[in-house]
Amino acid sequence: CVLAVAAAVVSFVRGSWLGVVWILMAGISSNMAWFYVRKAKLDRAAQADRAAQPGAAASG
Repeated sequence: CVLAVAAAVVSFVRGSWLGVVWILMAGISSNMAWFYVRKAKLDRAAQADRAAQPGAAASG
């Protein structure tokens, strides 16, 4: 995401409209990053829930 933003800045400084594509790429990569961060957080919470249930040690 940071590299895409840097590429967009360089493109705009050089006078190229290709920076618009880099901005779109930054948006997509940012959304993907938030998705995976949120997914990992929910997975950890679900795993902690399973570990806290009675009898979880016997089934693991």
